[in-house]
Parts: sequence; C-alpha cells; structure tokens
Amino acid sequence: MSSPLPKIHVFMAHSGIASRRKAEELIAEGRVSINGVPATIGQRVDPSKDTILFNGKPITRIENPVTYLIYKPIGILSTTQDELNRKTVVDFLQEQTGGEKLPRLYPVGRLDRDSEGLMMLTNDGDLANKMTHPSFEIAKTYRITVEGQPTSKALSHLERGVRLNEGMTSPAQVELVDQTGDETILDITIHEGRYHQVKRMMLRVGYEVIKLIRIQMGPFSIVDLHGQKARLLTVKELTEKISV
Repeated sequence: MSSPLPKIHVFMAHSGIASRRKAEELIAEGRVSINGVPATIGQRVDPSKDTILFNGKPITRIENPVTYLIYKPIGILSTTQDELNRKTVVDFLQEQTGGEKLPRLYPVGRLDRDSEGLMMLTNDGDLANKMTHPSFEIAKTYRITVEGQPTSKALSHLERGVRLNEGMTSPAQVELVDQTGDETILDITIHEGRYHQVKRMMLRVGYEVIKLIRIQMGPFSIVDLHGQKARLLTVKELTEKISV
C-alpha cells in the first residue's frame, strides 16, 4: 500500500520546521509555498514531486532520521511543550538520555496524561505517517483494569464494535487476563485512534477504566524496550519490523 500524502503542516512538523500548530500559523501568514503558489492549510503535498518553500527556501527531508521507543509514565504529557511548564515526553526522554542533545522529535501514538505505556518519538515523517494514519490500521493493544467483572455480553459487544457519539467503532479483540475481587484486567486491541477511545468504549458497555497501559503498537511491544524506559531504535530493527 502506498503511503497517503501528508498535509503540508504535518510535513513541515516532520521536517523539523515547527510544531503542527505553529506550521499552520506560518501557512496562514503566507510564508509557505507549493510549486510557486501560496500553500493553504490542510493542503496535501507529495514531497517527492512538489517544490515546497518556507521563507523562499526549500524544505528538505531529514537525512538521518532518529526514532526512540519509550515507556511513558503516568503524569507525563504526550506533547513537545506545555504552556504550564508541565513535564512532557521530550523532557522525559532528555532525562533518560542523560541530557544528550537531541534533534527535534515528535510524539507518535499519544497517550492521556493519566495513562502509561509505549510511545515513539521520531523525526521520521514516513514512519510517523505509517504508524498513525487510519488507512494502515496499525493495531494497538492496551492492558486495562476496570471496576467490576464485565459480562460475556459486554465483551461480545466490544468485539462487534460499539456506538460512540461520532459513530460505530471497528470490532475490538478482547482477552481476559485476570479477575481479582472487584477488578478485572483485560487486553483490548483496536485499529483506530479516536479520542479516549478505549475508555469511552468501556463506559459504553458499563464499565470504568481505572488503569490503562499501552503494551503494543503495531510490531513494537514493551519487550522491545529491553527493560529500559527509553531506547534508540536501530535502522535494522525498523527495517525488519516495518516498511518505512
């Protein structure tokens, strides 16, 4: 499957020009052009064919992309910066690398502040697109703890798909891991990335998620961290696990 063309602000972010939000501002200011014509917000580009300029200079792809796999703890924001100076995944990675100077990296597979688990930080636009674009249907598995003991009817409902405000979800894979007292641990695998999707799906069938850990993203699992909180992925690993 060919990779869907990225939107201009996404391409700019993955090229290290600015964050997605800032890139949209730059586009609105008329500082970005595509094939000699001012770019518009949301416009898609083909980096292999289009001439894309920022302030009159070409935007080029990053020659040596860098990708880290990390385990995001609870309380850390899945963003590059925060107006309230709360700790972000970039701050977290900086600590894990001992203050090493890092290139401009962007989060892939965001998690809520009160959730934990696998994420990526990368400046590789192709990889980021591959891991996040809905057309690729990358599977993500979450180990969740819920209050109560979900009935087989509730679990079957999840496996068929549930109706949220914006429409039906795709069918989920659900596996019972453990039941202890008033809590149940489940592994749930989805192929979408809607806002608070797993928590909302569980509420829809009558159960509240009290803990959520992402244990797998596509071909990458917690095992790939080799016991570390953050690890630089090699080109060989990326080539073997995913086409980028």
